[in-house]
Amino acid sequence: MSVEAQEVVLVPQSQPRGASTRRRLSSPAATAIVVAITVLWTIPTVGLFVTSIRPVQRSKVSGWWTIASDRTVTLDNYAQVLSGGDVLPDGVVPYLFNTVAIVIPATVIPILLACMVAYAIAWIPFRGANAVFVVIVALQVLPIQMTLLPLLTMFSNGWSVGAIPLFPNLDNPETGRSLLMGTFVPLWLVHTAVALPLAVFLMHNFIARLPREIMDAARIDGASHYVIFRRMILPLATPAIAAFAIFQFLWVWNDYIVALTFAGGTSDVAPVTPYLATLSGGFGVHEHLLTAGAFIAIIIPVVVFFLLQRHFVRGLVTGSVNG
Repeated sequence: MSVEAQEVVLVPQSQPRGASTRRRLSSPAATAIVVAITVLWTIPTVGLFVTSIRPVQRSKVSGWWTIASDRTVTLDNYAQVLSGGDVLPDGVVPYLFNTVAIVIPATVIPILLACMVAYAIAWIPFRGANAVFVVIVALQVLPIQMTLLPLLTMFSNGWSVGAIPLFPNLDNPETGRSLLMGTFVPLWLVHTAVALPLAVFLMHNFIARLPREIMDAARIDGASHYVIFRRMILPLATPAIAAFAIFQFLWVWNDYIVALTFAGGTSDVAPVTPYLATLSGGFGVHEHLLTAGAFIAIIIPVVVFFLLQRHFVRGLVTGSVNG
């Protein structure tokens, strides 16, 4: 009996989806482009830092890039920004404390409200849930500049629809000023209102994708909506909460227009951004103080970002593959 040789044809296996794209993005050329963009993005920051540590006489007559030949540095700019010095009414420290007092509630409140609203829309069946979600998403296109004057009027004179008061009149007839003026409450309310549409949209997209089997098992065991939300939804949504918390924290910390409109420029409630706007002086004669104050102001956001970076990446990755 003869055994005929059979020709074996090797069929190449198909590459995984996206393998070629990942290979191109990890090529030496792509790496060189990323490095070049990073260097170009970093140059202005390096220039600001060098200006902040140069004596004022040097910074006014030569550019920051001359630090290689003229290596005279000083910390007087930072000391003057922290203490107030002779040209500043007070130091930056009270404004930093005000910023922290504004940022923490303005980050926690919208996240908590957004999680509750997202859970209600996603897992509590009621008529009009989709319509409510669409309206909330549509509110994202409303520019914040259009809301400043109506909100100022509401905080001063109240807001009512016909004879039904929706927001009380807080105007003090004796002083002619609103009772909310000089407090952090308007800033908390405005930042919460501005952040809620995006927060609800992001949290709903995450919470709605949680496995239904977990919810059904909890309901069979007799868990109420409050128990499910507190013991299941919040722990499972921690990556998404951390991701949005970083966005909201940085947004509120760097905000200028809301702070200038509702807080004024005094050290009672004003955050650090209006203070930094006054550091350079009327004709930019104190730009060395502005750069020093800017670097002092970014210390806390940088620390917060690096502490929550792991949760931030988990929130982005989990939100993209969960389902």
